[in-house]
Amino acid sequence: MRIGAALVLIALGAILRFAIAAVSTNGVDLHTVGDILMIVGALGAVLWLVVWAPWARGRRSYSPRIPLEEEEHVYRSREPY
Repeated sequence: MRIGAALVLIALGAILRFAIAAVSTNGVDLHTVGDILMIVGALGAVLWLVVWAPWARGRRSYSPRIPLEEEEHVYRSREPY
């Protein structure tokens, strides 16, 4: 799970927990579902920060591109067969 998915789960859980007035719809308690989604999102965010964040920082490397004027041109000579 990436950090974006964890934040979406937290936001969805908060909406279900705090923004919806209906507590129960046909046997499903929306507040409990919201709590579960917020917990899973928080665990996903913590796990991402602990496990994946150190590796994600290493992947972002800057490699400057060489402009066309400064590129070295390599010419091949045709060899007869």
